Amino acid sequence: MPLFKRAGEKYTLEIAMTGVKLGDRLLQVGCVDAPLVAALGGKVGISGRACIVVSDANEAERATRAAERAGVLLEVERSPLSSFPFADHEFDVAVVHNQDGLIASITPEQRVAVLQQVRRTLNPRGRIVIIERAPRAGLGALLDRNAVRPNPHYLSTGGALTALQAEGFKAVRHLAERDGLSFFEGIA
Repeated sequence: MPLFKRAGEKYTLEIAMTGVKLGDRLLQVGCVDAPLVAALGGKVGISGRACIVVSDANEAERATRAAERAGVLLEVERSPLSSFPFADHEFDVAVVHNQDGLIASITPEQRVAVLQQVRRTLNPRGRIVIIERAPRAGLGALLDRNAVRPNPHYLSTGGALTALQAEGFKAVRHLAERDGLSFFEGIA
């Protein structure tokens, strides 16, 4: 395995797990890793559409800068996550960036609102993919000061799988856990 990855290879795992492809209409929610947002947005090409909805100006600026650096056409919308500025059934794929606890650390009511908005904007056979940090175990979990502390209710009720099922997503499953990330998928 090479010591350094080329820039285009940095997000191969995330791109493969989300399944974003040329021509897709992609909605991303949250901007934890701006270069990842740009990499996913670049996969849809000129025949697709890439959008992101964020709740604050800092995230909007980071997403915009990353897209400009990567030469990706990305529509950045700043809006409360409880009401997306998009029409019903507008997207084929939605990626929720939960690496910093976007939905894991909020109240159950807020989480429901976010997932309902995602479901509303997905077409009837559209997919949602949630990307989370995989929980660390042992001493690493105790020493990690930057670890996201999910809402205890989120963990005790089954995390992303249960949250997706509760909002009516079908065929919900845990896709994979690799390189410190967990991937969850559901169909609208």
